[in-house]
Amino acid sequence: YSYAHVTTPTVVSIYNRPLGKNYTRSCKMIPKVMKALVKEEETASYHYKEVPVPSPEEGDLLVKVRKVALCGSDISLYQWNEVAKVVAKVPFSPGHEMVGEIVAVGPNVPAEFAVGRRVCVENHFYCGDCYQCKHDQRHICQRLNQFGHGKGTIYGGCSEYTIIPARYAYLLRTDITDSQAAVLEPFGVAHQALEEIEPKEETVLIIGCGPVGLLATGIAKAMGAAKIIVTDIIKSKLETAKLMGATVVVDGTQQNLKEIVMNETNGDGVGRIVDASGVPSVVNSCFSMLRKGGKVVLIGLLKAPLHVENPLENIVFKSITLKTVHGRKIFHSWEESERLVHEKRVNIDLLISHDIAMSKFEEAFKILMSGEGCKILLSPGE
Repeated sequence: YSYAHVTTPTVVSIYNRPLGKNYTRSCKMIPKVMKALVKEEETASYHYKEVPVPSPEEGDLLVKVRKVALCGSDISLYQWNEVAKVVAKVPFSPGHEMVGEIVAVGPNVPAEFAVGRRVCVENHFYCGDCYQCKHDQRHICQRLNQFGHGKGTIYGGCSEYTIIPARYAYLLRTDITDSQAAVLEPFGVAHQALEEIEPKEETVLIIGCGPVGLLATGIAKAMGAAKIIVTDIIKSKLETAKLMGATVVVDGTQQNLKEIVMNETNGDGVGRIVDASGVPSVVNSCFSMLRKGGKVVLIGLLKAPLHVENPLENIVFKSITLKTVHGRKIFHSWEESERLVHEKRVNIDLLISHDIAMSKFEEAFKILMSGEGCKILLSPGE
Protein backbone atom coordinates (compact mmCIF):
# COMPACT_ATOMS: atom_id res chain seq x y z
CA TYR A 1 0.00 0.00 0.00
CA SER A 2 2.21 2.76 -1.30
CA TYR A 3 2.13 6.48 -0.69
CA ALA A 4 5.43 6.81 -2.56
CA HIS A 5 4.24 9.93 -4.38
CA VAL A 6 3.45 11.63 -1.06
CA THR A 7 5.99 12.70 1.53
CA THR A 8 5.00 13.43 5.10
CA PRO A 9 6.96 16.72 5.31
CA THR A 10 4.82 18.05 2.45
CA VAL A 11 1.70 17.44 4.51
CA VAL A 12 3.08 19.21 7.56
CA SER A 13 4.44 22.13 5.51
CA ILE A 14 0.94 22.98 4.24
CA TYR A 15 0.04 23.89 7.80
CA ASN A 16 3.34 25.28 9.13
CA ARG A 17 4.35 27.76 6.44
CA PRO A 18 2.63 29.55 3.56
CA LEU A 19 2.86 27.75 0.22
CA GLY A 20 1.18 30.31 -2.00
CA LYS A 21 -2.32 31.32 -2.99
CA ASN A 22 -3.29 27.87 -4.30
CA TYR A 23 -3.29 26.35 -0.82
CA THR A 24 -5.83 26.83 1.95
CA ARG A 25 -4.45 26.64 5.47
CA SER A 26 -6.20 25.20 8.47
CA CYS A 27 -5.87 25.97 12.14
CA LYS A 28 -5.88 22.23 12.76
CA MET A 29 -2.55 20.41 12.86
CA ILE A 30 -2.45 17.38 10.62
CA PRO A 31 -0.61 14.35 12.02
CA LYS A 32 2.19 12.70 10.10
CA VAL A 33 0.59 9.26 10.24
CA MET A 34 -2.89 7.77 10.48
CA LYS A 35 -4.65 4.44 10.93
CA ALA A 36 -6.28 2.88 7.88
CA LEU A 37 -7.76 -0.37 6.65
CA VAL A 38 -5.72 -1.57 3.68
CA LYS A 39 -5.82 -4.58 1.40
CA GLU A 40 -2.31 -5.24 0.13
CA GLU A 41 -2.75 -8.70 -1.33
CA GLU A 42 -5.55 -10.72 -2.90
CA THR A 43 -6.68 -12.42 0.29
CA ALA A 44 -9.60 -12.09 2.69
CA SER A 45 -9.88 -9.30 5.27
CA TYR A 46 -7.76 -6.16 5.70
CA HIS A 47 -4.76 -4.92 7.62
CA TYR A 48 -5.46 -2.22 10.18
CA LYS A 49 -2.20 -0.35 10.12
CA GLU A 50 -0.39 2.96 10.40
CA VAL A 51 0.34 4.74 7.11
CA PRO A 52 1.47 8.26 6.19
CA VAL A 53 -1.18 10.95 5.95
CA PRO A 54 -1.25 11.91 2.26
CA SER A 55 -1.13 15.46 0.93
CA PRO A 56 -3.49 16.85 -1.71
CA GLU A 57 -2.11 17.25 -5.20
CA GLU A 58 -3.57 19.45 -7.92
CA GLY A 59 -7.37 19.41 -7.82
CA ASP A 60 -7.44 17.30 -4.64
CA LEU A 61 -8.99 17.65 -1.20
CA LEU A 62 -7.52 16.22 1.97
CA VAL A 63 -10.51 15.11 4.02
CA LYS A 64 -10.68 14.03 7.65
CA VAL A 65 -13.15 11.14 7.61
CA ARG A 66 -15.99 11.34 10.13
CA LYS A 67 -18.16 8.33 9.28
CA VAL A 68 -18.07 5.43 6.83
CA ALA A 69 -21.04 3.19 6.00
CA LEU A 70 -20.57 -0.42 4.95
CA CYS A 71 -22.31 -1.61 1.79
CA GLY A 72 -23.39 -5.13 0.85
CA SER A 73 -20.81 -4.99 -1.94
CA ASP A 74 -18.12 -4.54 0.74
CA ILE A 75 -18.61 -8.21 1.59
CA SER A 76 -17.13 -9.18 -1.78
CA LEU A 77 -14.17 -6.87 -1.26
CA TYR A 78 -13.58 -8.21 2.24
CA GLN A 79 -13.75 -11.85 1.13
CA TRP A 80 -11.90 -11.11 -2.12
CA ASN A 81 -14.18 -13.36 -4.16
CA GLU A 82 -14.67 -13.54 -7.92
CA VAL A 83 -16.83 -10.40 -7.93
CA ALA A 84 -14.09 -8.47 -6.13
CA LYS A 85 -11.53 -9.52 -8.71
CA VAL A 86 -13.66 -7.83 -11.37
CA VAL A 87 -14.60 -4.62 -9.57
CA ALA A 88 -11.48 -3.93 -7.49
CA LYS A 89 -7.72 -3.87 -7.68
CA VAL A 90 -5.15 -4.09 -4.89
CA PRO A 91 -3.73 -2.16 -3.14
CA PHE A 92 -6.54 -0.01 -1.76
CA SER A 93 -8.44 1.19 1.27
CA PRO A 94 -12.17 0.27 1.23
CA GLY A 95 -15.09 2.50 2.13
CA HIS A 96 -17.05 4.21 -0.66
CA GLU A 97 -19.93 5.54 1.48
CA MET A 98 -18.50 8.29 3.66
CA VAL A 99 -18.60 11.83 4.95
CA GLY A 100 -15.73 13.98 6.12
CA GLU A 101 -14.41 17.48 6.66
CA ILE A 102 -12.04 19.26 4.30
CA VAL A 103 -8.78 20.03 6.13
CA ALA A 104 -6.56 21.01 3.18
CA VAL A 105 -6.84 21.65 -0.54
CA GLY A 106 -4.37 21.28 -3.37
CA PRO A 107 -3.69 23.76 -6.18
CA ASN A 108 -6.47 24.77 -8.58
CA VAL A 109 -9.39 23.71 -6.39
CA PRO A 110 -12.54 25.89 -6.67
CA ALA A 111 -12.97 28.32 -3.77
CA GLU A 112 -16.25 26.71 -2.69
CA PHE A 113 -14.27 23.74 -1.36
CA ALA A 114 -13.16 25.61 1.74
CA VAL A 115 -11.47 24.14 4.78
CA GLY A 116 -14.11 23.13 7.32
CA ARG A 117 -16.81 22.26 4.75
CA ARG A 118 -18.24 18.74 4.88
CA VAL A 119 -18.19 16.53 1.81
CA CYS A 120 -19.34 13.13 0.63
CA VAL A 121 -17.70 11.34 -2.28
CA GLU A 122 -19.30 10.44 -5.59
CA ASN A 123 -17.42 7.17 -5.87
CA HIS A 124 -18.09 6.77 -9.61
CA PHE A 125 -14.95 8.47 -10.89
CA TYR A 126 -15.92 9.46 -14.44
CA CYS A 127 -13.47 10.32 -17.23
CA GLY A 128 -15.27 13.35 -18.63
CA ASP A 129 -14.42 12.47 -22.25
CA CYS A 130 -16.51 9.46 -23.31
CA TYR A 131 -19.93 9.50 -24.98
CA GLN A 132 -21.80 9.09 -21.69
CA CYS A 133 -19.85 11.85 -19.95
CA LYS A 134 -20.51 14.23 -22.83
CA HIS A 135 -24.25 13.44 -22.72
CA ASP A 136 -24.90 14.02 -19.01
CA GLN A 137 -24.52 10.36 -18.05
CA ARG A 138 -21.30 10.60 -16.07
CA HIS A 139 -22.52 8.02 -13.55
CA ILE A 140 -22.25 5.31 -16.22
CA CYS A 141 -18.97 6.47 -17.75
CA GLN A 142 -17.40 3.98 -20.15
CA ARG A 143 -14.06 4.22 -18.33
CA LEU A 144 -15.45 4.26 -14.82
CA ASN A 145 -13.05 4.12 -11.86
CA GLN A 146 -14.17 3.76 -8.25
CA PHE A 147 -13.15 5.24 -4.93
CA GLY A 148 -12.73 2.56 -2.27
CA HIS A 149 -12.06 -0.14 -4.88
CA GLY A 150 -8.49 0.54 -5.99
CA LYS A 151 -9.71 1.61 -9.42
CA GLY A 152 -8.14 4.94 -10.36
CA THR A 153 -7.22 5.67 -6.74
CA ILE A 154 -5.79 3.75 -3.78
CA TYR A 155 -7.86 5.82 -1.37
CA GLY A 156 -11.10 4.97 0.42
CA GLY A 157 -13.09 6.12 3.40
CA CYS A 158 -11.78 3.52 5.86
CA SER A 159 -8.94 5.73 7.04
CA GLU A 160 -8.60 8.71 9.30
CA TYR A 161 -7.78 10.96 6.35
CA THR A 162 -8.38 10.43 2.65
CA ILE A 163 -7.86 12.13 -0.70
CA ILE A 164 -10.87 13.07 -2.83
CA PRO A 165 -10.50 14.89 -6.15
CA ALA A 166 -12.71 17.98 -5.87
CA ARG A 167 -14.58 17.10 -9.08
CA TYR A 168 -16.02 14.02 -7.33
CA ALA A 169 -16.77 15.68 -3.98
CA TYR A 170 -20.34 16.56 -3.03
CA LEU A 171 -20.52 19.58 -0.73
CA LEU A 172 -23.22 19.19 1.88
CA ARG A 173 -25.66 22.12 1.96
CA THR A 174 -27.50 21.41 5.21
CA ASP A 175 -26.93 20.39 8.81
CA ILE A 176 -27.91 16.72 8.47
CA THR A 177 -25.86 14.54 10.80
CA ASP A 178 -22.64 12.80 9.82
CA SER A 179 -24.40 9.44 10.18
CA GLN A 180 -27.16 10.53 7.82
CA ALA A 181 -24.66 11.98 5.34
CA ALA A 182 -22.72 8.71 5.24
CA VAL A 183 -25.86 6.99 3.90
CA LEU A 184 -26.56 9.51 1.12
CA GLU A 185 -24.63 7.42 -1.41
CA PRO A 186 -27.00 4.39 -1.32
CA PHE A 187 -29.91 6.77 -0.80
CA GLY A 188 -29.01 8.31 -4.16
CA VAL A 189 -29.17 4.90 -5.85
CA ALA A 190 -32.67 4.30 -4.51
CA HIS A 191 -33.69 7.85 -5.40
CA GLN A 192 -32.59 7.46 -9.02
CA ALA A 193 -34.49 4.16 -9.24
CA LEU A 194 -37.76 5.67 -7.97
CA GLU A 195 -37.37 8.78 -10.09
CA GLU A 196 -37.01 6.58 -13.19
CA ILE A 197 -40.35 4.83 -12.62
CA GLU A 198 -42.41 7.81 -11.35
CA PRO A 199 -44.29 6.33 -8.37
CA LYS A 200 -46.68 9.21 -7.69
CA GLU A 201 -50.27 7.95 -7.19
CA GLU A 202 -49.18 4.42 -8.14
CA THR A 203 -49.20 1.11 -6.28
CA VAL A 204 -45.55 0.16 -5.84
CA LEU A 205 -44.15 -3.29 -5.06
CA ILE A 206 -40.70 -3.25 -3.46
CA ILE A 207 -38.90 -6.58 -3.34
CA GLY A 208 -36.16 -6.90 -0.73
CA CYS A 209 -35.68 -5.04 2.54
CA GLY A 210 -31.95 -4.50 2.60
CA PRO A 211 -30.86 -0.88 3.14
CA VAL A 212 -31.56 0.14 -0.48
CA GLY A 213 -34.99 -1.52 -0.50
CA LEU A 214 -35.89 0.20 2.77
CA LEU A 215 -34.66 3.53 1.44
CA ALA A 216 -36.73 2.95 -1.70
CA THR A 217 -39.76 2.42 0.54
CA GLY A 218 -39.28 5.77 2.25
CA ILE A 219 -38.58 7.54 -1.02
CA ALA A 220 -41.67 6.03 -2.69
CA LYS A 221 -43.77 7.42 0.12
CA ALA A 222 -42.09 10.83 -0.14
CA MET A 223 -42.74 10.86 -3.90
CA GLY A 224 -46.45 10.29 -3.40
CA ALA A 225 -47.02 6.57 -4.01
CA ALA A 226 -50.65 5.65 -3.33
CA LYS A 227 -49.86 2.22 -1.89
CA ILE A 228 -46.54 0.52 -1.09
CA ILE A 229 -46.33 -3.27 -0.88
CA VAL A 230 -43.03 -4.57 0.50
CA THR A 231 -41.83 -8.16 0.69
CA ASP A 232 -38.90 -9.89 2.37
CA ILE A 233 -38.20 -13.12 4.25
CA ILE A 234 -36.98 -11.53 7.50
CA LYS A 235 -39.68 -10.30 9.86
CA SER A 236 -37.57 -7.63 11.55
CA LYS A 237 -36.87 -6.02 8.19
CA LEU A 238 -40.57 -6.01 7.38
CA GLU A 239 -41.19 -4.20 10.67
CA THR A 240 -38.67 -1.55 9.64
CA ALA A 241 -40.38 -1.32 6.25
CA LYS A 242 -43.63 -0.40 8.03
CA LEU A 243 -41.81 2.42 9.82
CA MET A 244 -40.40 3.60 6.50
CA GLY A 245 -43.89 3.87 5.02
CA ALA A 246 -44.94 0.46 3.71
CA THR A 247 -48.71 0.07 3.44
CA VAL A 248 -48.69 -3.73 3.15
CA VAL A 249 -45.86 -6.09 4.14
CA VAL A 250 -45.59 -9.65 2.88
CA ASP A 251 -43.54 -12.39 4.54
CA GLY A 252 -42.23 -14.39 1.60
CA THR A 253 -41.75 -17.49 3.76
CA GLN A 254 -45.40 -17.70 4.82
CA GLN A 255 -47.55 -15.71 2.41
CA ASN A 256 -48.35 -15.86 -1.30
CA LEU A 257 -47.01 -12.59 -2.73
CA LYS A 258 -48.84 -12.75 -6.07
CA GLU A 259 -52.15 -13.53 -4.42
CA ILE A 260 -51.79 -10.55 -2.08
CA VAL A 261 -50.70 -8.23 -4.90
CA MET A 262 -53.71 -9.15 -7.00
CA ASN A 263 -56.06 -8.73 -4.05
CA GLU A 264 -54.60 -5.30 -3.29
CA THR A 265 -54.94 -4.14 -6.91
CA ASN A 266 -58.36 -5.53 -7.87
CA GLY A 267 -56.63 -8.06 -10.10
CA ASP A 268 -54.86 -5.43 -12.22
CA GLY A 269 -51.35 -5.93 -10.83
CA VAL A 270 -49.05 -3.23 -9.50
CA GLY A 271 -48.11 -0.26 -11.63
CA ARG A 272 -44.51 -0.10 -10.42
CA ILE A 273 -41.99 -2.71 -9.23
CA VAL A 274 -38.63 -2.10 -7.58
CA ASP A 275 -36.39 -5.14 -7.23
CA ALA A 276 -33.79 -4.60 -4.53
CA SER A 277 -33.18 -8.29 -3.90
CA GLY A 278 -31.05 -9.35 -6.85
CA VAL A 279 -32.51 -12.85 -6.56
CA PRO A 280 -33.02 -14.16 -10.12
CA SER A 281 -35.97 -16.43 -9.29
CA VAL A 282 -37.80 -13.53 -7.66
CA VAL A 283 -37.13 -11.19 -10.56
CA ASN A 284 -38.23 -13.91 -13.00
CA SER A 285 -41.63 -14.10 -11.36
CA CYS A 286 -42.25 -10.40 -10.70
CA PHE A 287 -43.40 -9.60 -14.25
CA SER A 288 -46.56 -11.65 -13.75
CA MET A 289 -47.55 -9.22 -10.98
CA LEU A 290 -47.07 -6.10 -13.11
CA ARG A 291 -50.02 -4.24 -14.56
CA LYS A 292 -50.15 -3.71 -18.32
CA GLY A 293 -48.20 -0.57 -19.16
CA GLY A 294 -46.35 -0.80 -15.84
CA LYS A 295 -42.72 -0.06 -15.04
CA VAL A 296 -39.99 -2.17 -13.42
CA VAL A 297 -36.61 -0.99 -12.13
CA LEU A 298 -33.83 -3.38 -11.14
CA ILE A 299 -31.45 -2.27 -8.38
CA GLY A 300 -30.34 -5.62 -6.93
CA LEU A 301 -27.16 -7.14 -8.34
CA LEU A 302 -28.18 -10.22 -10.32
CA LYS A 303 -25.66 -13.07 -10.30
CA ALA A 304 -27.44 -15.45 -12.66
CA PRO A 305 -29.36 -15.18 -15.96
CA LEU A 306 -33.00 -14.18 -15.98
CA HIS A 307 -35.62 -16.56 -17.35
CA VAL A 308 -39.10 -15.11 -17.71
CA GLU A 309 -42.02 -17.51 -17.87
CA ASN A 310 -44.63 -16.64 -20.51
CA PRO A 311 -42.61 -13.80 -22.08
CA LEU A 312 -45.36 -12.87 -24.53
CA GLU A 313 -48.03 -12.58 -21.86
CA ASN A 314 -45.85 -11.05 -19.15
CA ILE A 315 -43.44 -8.91 -21.16
CA VAL A 316 -44.27 -8.18 -24.79
CA PHE A 317 -48.06 -7.88 -24.67
CA LYS A 318 -47.94 -5.87 -21.45
CA SER A 319 -45.97 -3.08 -23.13
CA ILE A 320 -43.84 -2.66 -20.01
CA THR A 321 -40.94 -0.32 -19.29
CA LEU A 322 -37.84 -1.96 -17.83
CA LYS A 323 -35.19 0.23 -16.21
CA THR A 324 -31.89 -0.50 -14.50
CA VAL A 325 -29.72 1.83 -12.44
CA HIS A 326 -26.04 2.05 -11.63
CA GLY A 327 -25.02 4.71 -9.17
CA ARG A 328 -26.49 8.17 -8.84
CA LYS A 329 -27.11 11.01 -11.29
CA ILE A 330 -24.26 13.45 -10.69
CA PHE A 331 -25.03 15.56 -8.70
CA HIS A 332 -28.81 15.70 -9.04
CA SER A 333 -29.42 12.52 -7.01
CA TRP A 334 -27.21 13.84 -4.19
CA GLU A 335 -29.01 17.16 -4.01
CA GLU A 336 -32.47 15.60 -3.96
CA SER A 337 -31.43 12.95 -1.45
CA GLU A 338 -29.99 15.48 0.97
CA ARG A 339 -33.12 17.60 0.61
CA LEU A 340 -35.45 14.72 1.48
CA VAL A 341 -33.37 13.83 4.54
CA HIS A 342 -33.07 17.43 5.70
CA GLU A 343 -36.81 17.98 5.33
CA LYS A 344 -37.34 14.79 7.38
CA ARG A 345 -39.43 13.24 4.63
CA VAL A 346 -37.34 10.06 4.77
CA ASN A 347 -35.96 8.86 8.11
CA ILE A 348 -32.50 7.42 7.48
CA ASP A 349 -31.89 6.96 11.22
CA LEU A 350 -34.25 3.96 11.25
CA LEU A 351 -31.75 2.04 9.11
CA ILE A 352 -28.60 2.66 11.15
CA SER A 353 -28.23 -0.40 13.35
CA HIS A 354 -24.57 -0.17 14.44
CA ASP A 355 -21.82 2.42 14.85
CA ILE A 356 -18.52 0.64 15.48
CA ALA A 357 -14.95 1.85 15.96
CA MET A 358 -12.90 1.23 12.83
CA SER A 359 -10.32 -0.64 14.91
CA LYS A 360 -13.05 -3.27 15.48
CA PHE A 361 -13.67 -3.73 11.77
CA GLU A 362 -13.68 -7.53 12.03
CA GLU A 363 -16.70 -7.32 14.34
CA ALA A 364 -18.43 -4.97 11.90
CA PHE A 365 -17.88 -7.28 8.92
CA LYS A 366 -19.04 -10.26 10.94
CA ILE A 367 -22.33 -8.49 11.62
CA LEU A 368 -22.59 -7.38 7.99
CA MET A 369 -22.09 -10.91 6.66
CA SER A 370 -24.51 -12.42 9.18
CA GLY A 371 -27.35 -10.22 7.99
CA GLU A 372 -28.10 -9.26 11.58
CA GLY A 373 -27.57 -5.55 11.03
CA CYS A 374 -28.99 -3.06 8.60
CA LYS A 375 -26.73 -0.07 7.96
CA ILE A 376 -23.42 -0.43 9.80
CA LEU A 377 -21.22 2.62 10.34
CA LEU A 378 -17.52 2.73 11.12
CA SER A 379 -15.93 5.59 13.06
CA PRO A 380 -12.28 6.22 12.09
CA GLY A 381 -9.93 7.26 14.86
CA GLU A 382 -11.64 5.01 17.38
